[in-house]
Amino acid sequence: MAEKKETPLMDKIVALCKRRGFVFQSSEIYGGINGFWDYGPAGAELKRNIRDAWWNDTVRRRTDVVGLDASIIMHPKVWEASGHVGGFKDPMCSCKYCKKLYRADQVWEQIVGCSWAQSLLGLYDPARPGGVTGVELRRWAQGKGKQLAPNLALVRNPEATLSGLAEAAATEGGVIQFTDARKWLSYLATEQHADGPAIVPCPACGGDLTEPRPFNLMFKTHSGALEDESSLTYLRPETAQGIFTNFLNVLSVSRQKIPFGIAQIGKAFRNEINPRNFTFRSREFEQMELEFFIKPGTDAEWHKYWVAERLRWYETIGLPKEKLSIYEYRKDELAHYASACVDVMFAFPFGVQELEGIAARGNFDLSQHQKFSGKSMEYFDDETKEKYIPHVVEPSAGVDRICLALICAAYTEEEIAPGDTRIVMKFAPRIAPVKVAVFPLLRNKPALVEKARQVFELLQPHFTTEWDDRGNIGKRYRYQDEQGTPWCVTIDFETLGEKGPQLQDTVTLRDRDTMKQDRVPIADLVPLISQKLRA
Repeated sequence: MAEKKETPLMDKIVALCKRRGFVFQSSEIYGGINGFWDYGPAGAELKRNIRDAWWNDTVRRRTDVVGLDASIIMHPKVWEASGHVGGFKDPMCSCKYCKKLYRADQVWEQIVGCSWAQSLLGLYDPARPGGVTGVELRRWAQGKGKQLAPNLALVRNPEATLSGLAEAAATEGGVIQFTDARKWLSYLATEQHADGPAIVPCPACGGDLTEPRPFNLMFKTHSGALEDESSLTYLRPETAQGIFTNFLNVLSVSRQKIPFGIAQIGKAFRNEINPRNFTFRSREFEQMELEFFIKPGTDAEWHKYWVAERLRWYETIGLPKEKLSIYEYRKDELAHYASACVDVMFAFPFGVQELEGIAARGNFDLSQHQKFSGKSMEYFDDETKEKYIPHVVEPSAGVDRICLALICAAYTEEEIAPGDTRIVMKFAPRIAPVKVAVFPLLRNKPALVEKARQVFELLQPHFTTEWDDRGNIGKRYRYQDEQGTPWCVTIDFETLGEKGPQLQDTVTLRDRDTMKQDRVPIADLVPLISQKLRA
């Protein structure tokens, strides 16, 4: 009997997201549209809780940060000043055979992880001298190669490719180090090495990729009835510029003084060459950005402060400390105007990736808008009696990435009994889409249903509460476990007093993580759950 193949973790998470209403493919009934996602009932609540947690902690609980909600479409000169029109580009390459597009600076990560490359790399036996033989490569090309990579040079023309491989091996001491996967796969994608550089192969079909060319990531649109150059504008690729262009307005009405911040949550759009990793890299996404304006010369201390604050915040919403890390940019990696930049990283199932960037941007943005608009962005400091253009520290986070990180961190499989695995989403209670679910033990007993409705109406004004009377009680618990609901309240015959007055008007309160059930008086439910939420 063949061994059952283990389903990859990310595939399980994607399946659960659809099954329990976290995330759907956008326009799914029409076949979907790449790079766009819809959030279902559970996902919409999860995103709202993330936004609320960020807004409460970043704006409402501070005295030095105020909010803003700027428009998505702005004057096109905003994007000239910010550098997006001239410089917001990624290097793009395309397959000459299947026509798929890729970011040239990220394509090797996809190549090494794709199915045909993994199959080829699987031929290697490190215990055997000499690596893989030509016979094995020909056999692979005629079998799996035709299925997995029909346009790979090794499959299209194995003799010319292997001849070139032999020549390359001869020029490098007779042995090609198989541990250098990039070089080895390039050789197998190239028919004639003497005529030029090795080919970069397509992750999808193995075909030849073109040389990189610049591709602007902004979505173009038009404002007004005419569609010509005079009406050209863009969907914003970031929310930050709306903050910078409103700096003077906010300063004049908020009674703030340096140092202070302006925060914004909103949609942004980037025409990504190759959206991937589920919702991680999308063409429409939501940002939570803070521009914290500071006195020149205090950049380092404020940058250090915000890095620590942001790391602490991620732990408060339930991301495990051991899955979080920071990446500090080297000097040669920084933008020309930045003095420091740190990325907050998270260990996703598909690799360690960025959740948030925290950059010390100097006065670049305000200076650019002063230059292009002709309006002074200088600030008069009452204490020092000097004028200066404020510097900025910018923590910029992606709501969708945080949402995905929380889903990945929460996903847990527990073996309850042999052959019985419980899937539970262990969200932190403050972030969980639904806080409490209310069940009548049986839906066909009017007295139970009526009492359960009373309990539901008691809880609903205080917590996100869900009513569920479908199926047996065990299935309802499992459904709520997969949705991540921390507590379930069951109204049973003891609640009605049918087994004695001592249990009348008490309910069963079940804990999601421990599955422990306690009898609790109905009158104690609101203060008890409130206390648990604050814990």
